[in-house]
Amino acid sequence: MQQQVYFVTGTDTEAGKTFCTAAMLQAAARAGRRSVGFKPVASGADGSGINGDVAALQAASAVHLPYDLHNIYTFAEATAPHLAAADTGMPIETAALGRGLAAIKQYGDFVLVEGAGGWLTPLCGQTDFADWAAAERLAVILVVGLKLGCINHALLTVQAVRQAGLPLAGWVANCLSAQPHRFADYLAALQARIPAPLLGVMPFLPQADAAEAAAYVDISALLSAPACAPERYAVDGSNGFAR
Repeated sequence: MQQQVYFVTGTDTEAGKTFCTAAMLQAAARAGRRSVGFKPVASGADGSGINGDVAALQAASAVHLPYDLHNIYTFAEATAPHLAAADTGMPIETAALGRGLAAIKQYGDFVLVEGAGGWLTPLCGQTDFADWAAAERLAVILVVGLKLGCINHALLTVQAVRQAGLPLAGWVANCLSAQPHRFADYLAALQARIPAPLLGVMPFLPQADAAEAAAYVDISALLSAPACAPERYAVDGSNGFAR
């Protein structure tokens, strides 16, 4: 069985990346895959240094591993990672992120790597998460937080992913409220404009766990996709990426 590794980004912070990533990890586990979640950089921790998002991915993974394998950097303050890193004197080294990814890939055949914030979240200097994802040749999954303004945010992110030379493997529509702004119209507009499979529409589930949320995603397109992004993609303006 081939190994698949995807980078999960969002239209913004609080778009629901962790919740949707955890749901997809559970869905993969139900499909018989050794799913593992990896959030290399996390901001916001409790008194014991544990980040809630990392803990959620750890719990949702089919393979049970120590916290430190699911994460490389956890910062106490819930802020942009490059600011937290500067404040603590602990610069984020992309080489360390790469080593962490290589380590966790040994344990799973379906690996979801969750970023922090949106696509262009800075890490250090002039390097952002998009640079690292491109260097690792990771196909991308986009979580769209459904709210007023999300169409522009989603399409700008799709454009940036394509410009980075990476395939958009799919996207998830995540309802951030019980009645998102013009839900049907927004969903139709996004489906017409995003050249990738819609992997699921996540309803507003404030009390749900990953196991319940897994029922709302269909990751079959991911399970049958290539193991990683090819070295180069040519952009086809009508339907996204093609060799």
